[in-house]
Amino acid sequence: MNDMAKILIQSTTKIMRDVCTKELVNDAENGVWAKELWEVLAESGMLTVAVPEEMGGTGGSWADAYQILRLAGKFSAPIPLAETFMGNWLLADLGVDATNEPLAILVNHLEPFQFRKGQEGWIVCGAATSVPWGRNAAKLLVLGESESGSVLGVMSPEAVRITSGRNLAGEPRDTVEVQDAIIPESFVFKVDPGKVHERLLFTGALCRTVMMAGALERILELSVSYSKERTQFGQPIHRFQAVQHHLATLAGEAAAADTAAQSAVDAIEKETAKASISMAKIRLNEAAGIMAPVAHQVHGAIGFTHEHILHQSTRRVLSWREEWGTETEWGEKLAEQLFDLGDNELWSFLTW
Repeated sequence: MNDMAKILIQSTTKIMRDVCTKELVNDAENGVWAKELWEVLAESGMLTVAVPEEMGGTGGSWADAYQILRLAGKFSAPIPLAETFMGNWLLADLGVDATNEPLAILVNHLEPFQFRKGQEGWIVCGAATSVPWGRNAAKLLVLGESESGSVLGVMSPEAVRITSGRNLAGEPRDTVEVQDAIIPESFVFKVDPGKVHERLLFTGALCRTVMMAGALERILELSVSYSKERTQFGQPIHRFQAVQHHLATLAGEAAAADTAAQSAVDAIEKETAKASISMAKIRLNEAAGIMAPVAHQVHGAIGFTHEHILHQSTRRVLSWREEWGTETEWGEKLAEQLFDLGDNELWSFLTW
């Protein structure tokens, strides 16, 4: 890790500790937009990381962005940071300048959005469900089909109908309906559907993976701290063998999860990226399923209450494990990659 990365982590950690409080996260679950947190990150240039400076970005690498996402996951930041990163990276590939505004991405694989030419621009129809932070987005990126091929449109949320929904963690997962909305010609771009869908899938999975790694680290820290503070029968509960067993399980899973997530980040620009991301998402999903219930066993009833913050992390990892691919779905993806290997490539695939 270089000096710039260390400074970035220190700065992001300070912002999250100072601004992303327990109260802010709880308020966000009640529908309050975390405006202060978003504005502080925008002023610090952390919303456009990995976008070249000449395109309105902050510069830096994808690894820098994933470090920020990891800390956002650790502190349960109730903002569409991952979605805005993904949207800005997608737009940068199309030659569009980065934005500090919150973004949402609309995709429907079963019934794609339909674009047709009109007198004033492109007319768009379609709907997408479980859209992260749809109600809070200042711009919507809509991936769909037209008579001339696949396109990506950038539109205002004022022209859509949003039905509020949320995941287990209380984060917005909305249904967004677009009915004859008009997008100016200059805001619609031709794209390669295969490449865009693949990029969204693997990037989305990696974003959730590093966020889960951060949240799992927080779960371990909270469990160790609580076990030292809580006393029973005249001594801290961390001295009991059963609790020590739980803590050992948490520590082992957190370490394995962190290693898998970091391995995937390190492989971003390598030929092994797809396999690394596939395996990391599988491993993080498994770790989430193990650590969440064990952490609540250590905390007892207090871990479920709003007075404590454990549930903010456990509900998130259990929600995020279902997004951008479950263990089964990524297991199938990994199997496909194995079947595509050539002669004598299996050993190098397993041991890179």
